[in-house]
Amino acid sequence: MGNPQALRLIHNKHVAMTKLAHWYRNVEESGFKNFNILLNTITVNYQSILNYFDNRSTNASAESFNAKVKAFRSQFRGVRKVDFFLFRLSNLFG
Repeated sequence: MGNPQALRLIHNKHVAMTKLAHWYRNVEESGFKNFNILLNTITVNYQSILNYFDNRSTNASAESFNAKVKAFRSQFRGVRKVDFFLFRLSNLFG
């Protein structure tokens, strides 16, 4: 099936399209049913995945912020007043 890290070494969107298509086909042909969820995820997010090769940007900062919000929310065991919660969030992270 090839090296799973091989996609990280690609620096061209057109090469990425070809390699991703080949990888996808290889996984389909392998018959591993456990990969069906991954294949569906790639199908749904195909364009977003390829957009990474335009400017190498990811959503890591958004994921980091979401983790901070989740930790803040769990610290207070849930949210009762959404508007006050949003006010506190904007003061802490805004």
